[in-house]
Amino acid sequence: MGQIITQVDAFTNKPFAGNPAAVCVLPTPRDDAWMQNVAQEMNLSETAFLVRQDNGFNLRWFTPTVEVPLCGHATLASAHVLWSEAHLLPDEVARFHTKSGVLIAKRQGEWIELDFPVNHSQVRVAPPEFSEALGVPYKSVFQNSLGYLVEVESEDLVRQMQPNFQQLKTLPVSGVIVTSATHPDSKYDFISRFFAPGLGINEDPVTGAAHCCLAPFWRDRLGKDEFLAYQASSRGGVVKVRYRGGDRVFLAGQAVTVMRGELTVT
Repeated sequence: MGQIITQVDAFTNKPFAGNPAAVCVLPTPRDDAWMQNVAQEMNLSETAFLVRQDNGFNLRWFTPTVEVPLCGHATLASAHVLWSEAHLLPDEVARFHTKSGVLIAKRQGEWIELDFPVNHSQVRVAPPEFSEALGVPYKSVFQNSLGYLVEVESEDLVRQMQPNFQQLKTLPVSGVIVTSATHPDSKYDFISRFFAPGLGINEDPVTGAAHCCLAPFWRDRLGKDEFLAYQASSRGGVVKVRYRGGDRVFLAGQAVTVMRGELTVT
């Protein structure tokens, strides 16, 4: 039997929404070139590779072009696969050993909560070409290890913007988070989109790692510790965010298996 690959839509409770990720639970470790080839073949924003080890699973994430140090939606998808395919018992905690340290996932009813490192942002002056690349006016620009975090004036601007991806690719950062508060009558606290053409992803549908940056940003501005957030890509996705200060942030989402196949070549 070949290697099983499961495709999961993460940060959604319905198929064909949220952020799709491929998950491979490997019997033994594989080399980097093989994993990168599989990720390129899957052609999703992320493919996750897991190998069981003492006290958990080793977890790595690959885009179609590069390995990344942290990915929220593919971690959520991985936890979903571990429970749904009986690699873990329903009441067991999923523990992942990654390049970003140990990450924990717990089941909470129909939701899965991830324990992730927080990512703080510092005020920056954007390069002159940034406004043209973004395609909308902005209020302020910050920077973190993921790239720029940009606040714009309104939810409508976030939803309607159409950035120039070729220009974004020339910026000195790999990713751009764009965010705003929502309309007063919205059920969400804030909205965002994430662009990363430098990583081979023009727009990521729903980005857990971006919410590690957005959590402290909006806690400072809204004066609260828990949020319901919406990422307004064409697929859309919902993230529960909990941050009470310190170095950890808790992200919760739902996930749906949409495909399970067999890789017949090794």
